Amino acid sequence: MRIVLYLVSIILANVITAAFAPLKFWVFIVPMGTLLIGATFIFRDLVQNKYGRKKTYLLIGIALLLSAVVSFLLGDTLIIVFASAISFLLAETTDTEIYSRLKLPMSLRVFYSGLVGGFLDSVVFVIIGLSPIGANFLPWEAVPAAIIGQLVVKTVIQGLGAIVLHRVHDVLDKKVSMN
Repeated sequence: MRIVLYLVSIILANVITAAFAPLKFWVFIVPMGTLLIGATFIFRDLVQNKYGRKKTYLLIGIALLLSAVVSFLLGDTLIIVFASAISFLLAETTDTEIYSRLKLPMSLRVFYSGLVGGFLDSVVFVIIGLSPIGANFLPWEAVPAAIIGQLVVKTVIQGLGAIVLHRVHDVLDKKVSMN
């Protein structure tokens, strides 16, 4: 089930981004699929917990291919597909390595590794894909707002996921201690 959630969340993030206009609040611009990107880091961490780092890298590769194919089929330009693939690969591998090395409770590992992964994903995708370097969807003046908007949303999703994982862990610990 973890693998399915991970792969489906990545596909849905692409579909939602293509289907809905970006969310604009104040000066920030956030593609709607960003709401799921924070969750993909959490699902990947859950996959890694169950199957280990080696199998997780195999799944990151599968997810990367699925994401690129879906993005292309939905009409994204090659520069957007490329930017998405580069940011995905960099963010997911960095998240995996940080998550693997932290010696903290799972909820904090999920949060901290996701912060770094989300940061890299946002910066790399916006600069390579959306700025004048890439598809030129955003002028340079809008790039910081796009990056910060995505970072805020991903951080909130990571924080909520970490809180849920912490609560679930507490409930499970209480059940085990009662038995």
